[in-house]
Amino acid sequence: MAAPASYDVASVTAPDATGKGKEEISYKSWTEVVDDHPLSNLAAQLPDILGEAGHNEMYGVELHTPKDGQQSPHTTLIILQKFLRANAGDATKARTQLLDALKWRKEYNPLSVRDEIFPKEKFGGLGYITSIKRAKQPVAKVDVAVFNVYGAAAKDPAKAFGDTDEFVKWRVALMERTLEALQLNKADQPIPDYQQGTDQYQALQIHDYESVSFFRQPAEIKAASSKIIEMFQKYYPETVSFKYFVNVPLVMQWMMGAMKALMSSDSIQKMTWMSNGKDLHTYLGSDIPKEYGGTCPSLEGSARTVKFDDGSEGANSGIAVVAPTATDEAPEKDVTPIATEPELVKESKTEATTTAKDSITMPIATNAPAPEIKKSGPTSKAAEIA
Repeated sequence: MAAPASYDVASVTAPDATGKGKEEISYKSWTEVVDDHPLSNLAAQLPDILGEAGHNEMYGVELHTPKDGQQSPHTTLIILQKFLRANAGDATKARTQLLDALKWRKEYNPLSVRDEIFPKEKFGGLGYITSIKRAKQPVAKVDVAVFNVYGAAAKDPAKAFGDTDEFVKWRVALMERTLEALQLNKADQPIPDYQQGTDQYQALQIHDYESVSFFRQPAEIKAASSKIIEMFQKYYPETVSFKYFVNVPLVMQWMMGAMKALMSSDSIQKMTWMSNGKDLHTYLGSDIPKEYGGTCPSLEGSARTVKFDDGSEGANSGIAVVAPTATDEAPEKDVTPIATEPELVKESKTEATTTAKDSITMPIATNAPAPEIKKSGPTSKAAEIA
């Protein structure tokens, strides 16, 4: 694949995707993109894409076409590069997904949904957005982290999941607030090409299964699961860097080996499962809530949420990702994984076409789900509500 020309290179050493080694990553602005590069190809199609979609906003960023022989604004290139990475650098497939996502955003208006008010009795305690300083695996100085706490709905899942459309709106609002925290409209660093480095403009995602049953799944959860997984696969590519599944019973650990056997060869990282939520600090450091082994206050009262009908929406409204600079070298940290935990596995880029029925991810998850594990043994039911 052709590389951007005049890519103003300044290397910074940072933990690699597995957290076990290091990689050199470039963090300087694009100054020019060669004509035969997929990014240049997709940017050249942008006038037609925006014209057909009738909409030019994506992830809170206004997309602008090239003018007077100049390339598109940096923030526009950031969005285009995300769709390229989601499609393994294929500009044709990226164009199709981008167009579909723009049409959906015009119709659904997720920015308006982001600011809607939701009943706290239904959705309180289910989702939080916070920041983590110097997380061990990602490369930003401050990473946005989303906590999905499923135990909050374990006693009465019908309350949260019973109205599928309302649940989807709540989940979209949480996702849009996450994107708002990433501040992509202020992004000033480039994103490497597919498989050439880490996208620092993504959020971490933590799924907490405390008190969640893995052997019973109500119909309302299945309905919400199908809708959320399908929607987020299509319309929110490249928004999550790593996923951590915590407080998962040990009996479910066998699933990871089976899942890896079903994944493609480039599915090597991105997901980590652990039975004890307090072990999360082993991967993300101490700057996480105390209920996960960190030193920070509990999520409730300290993290940001959606807007609720009691007037609350949490704290940390100014969360923002800050990418490392050439002079800001990430410190070396011990990120040896817990011996009993499975290795990180990366979601395949080809899994973006997996249907909801083939997923074992919970509906509150974003990006491509993992493949289904058949009922030949103790399968995960609650895993489908991610």
